[in-house]
Amino acid sequence: MDIEKYRDIAPYWDKDFDAAKERLLNSKDKIASFVDMLAGDEGPEKAQAYLNGILAGISKAGNYSEFQTIITAGIFVPTIIGRTMTGFSSSGAENLDPAKGYIFISNHRDIILDCALLDYALLIARRPLVEMAFGDNLILNQFTEDLFRLNGGVIVRRDLPMKEKYLESRRLSEYFYELITDAHRSLWIAQKSGRSKDGIDETHPSIIKMLYLSKRGSGMSFSELISRMNIVPLSISYEYDPNDINKGREEVIRLQNDGAYEKKRYEDLISMSKGMKGPKGRVHLAIGTPLSGDYDTPEAVAREIDRQIHLSYKLWDTNMFAYDYLEGTDRFSRELEGFDGKAFLLHFAHLSPDVRTFVLNSYANPVRMALKEMS
Repeated sequence: MDIEKYRDIAPYWDKDFDAAKERLLNSKDKIASFVDMLAGDEGPEKAQAYLNGILAGISKAGNYSEFQTIITAGIFVPTIIGRTMTGFSSSGAENLDPAKGYIFISNHRDIILDCALLDYALLIARRPLVEMAFGDNLILNQFTEDLFRLNGGVIVRRDLPMKEKYLESRRLSEYFYELITDAHRSLWIAQKSGRSKDGIDETHPSIIKMLYLSKRGSGMSFSELISRMNIVPLSISYEYDPNDINKGREEVIRLQNDGAYEKKRYEDLISMSKGMKGPKGRVHLAIGTPLSGDYDTPEAVAREIDRQIHLSYKLWDTNMFAYDYLEGTDRFSRELEGFDGKAFLLHFAHLSPDVRTFVLNSYANPVRMALKEMS
């Protein structure tokens, strides 16, 4: 794999990694601000301990895989789990072959935490960690670009003229293919552009079409391409979404403005911060079964990914309660014994009726999707 062809979008390697690491170590004030989000109210001594550990880890890392292992899966994720979750569980990693590269196609709730939790689950299972595709809209400055690419981030350039966008998508397709089949490394991508705001997890066929762009016309069939890419559906479920109200307000405004919503420059940064610091309750990550068999169309591939995500999605009390409440049923009454539904509803009592209904539906929709798959 000739990494030089992808040097401007791929995770940092060799001298680029060393230069970015040096820039990061010279940005201690920015790292300290990031650490403050992790430490919260634990006090200055704990914050300093986090900072010292992160700086030492950055100095020690020699490549992006080591950066992920030491910083992301070693410090960042365990801290987030300890501070904001009542429990984290995962399943399926034991079925992955450590010698193979996989492309994990995932539902998407949190901007950075979804993939970081996958890395943590893979580390625990002693499996190789993954690269992560992320939109260039998240690059606010050199510091944020360095953080992502030191951590295995692959840049997806979005705001391009039509012809350039096609050529860039083709190059990205080629990179993904070579990463999986030649380098035998793995990648995380979201099932569609942007986070799911409404709790409806559906894979956009254009994501699958993009995977085939570089091989179209090469003689390789679409079905053969899919079998070589080792696609693994990934489902992550949060008992509580720290950004549920923000997402609801954004989507209601979008609906009221005929699909238009102008995101402020630092809105994603605020969402990332809230996603890290906010309470999540229990969280489960389910790694599915690699796709096998013949798939003739992107729609067929997307359908199988959705099927696995919907059926493996861990339904929490919040999901089942929201479903019963909105549908006017008691289908899950036995599972909800002991759940304080009044307290859950009180959390959204201050919202306008349309936002409140949207947010409750975002919790109920995973139940609806699972029931539809089982019918």
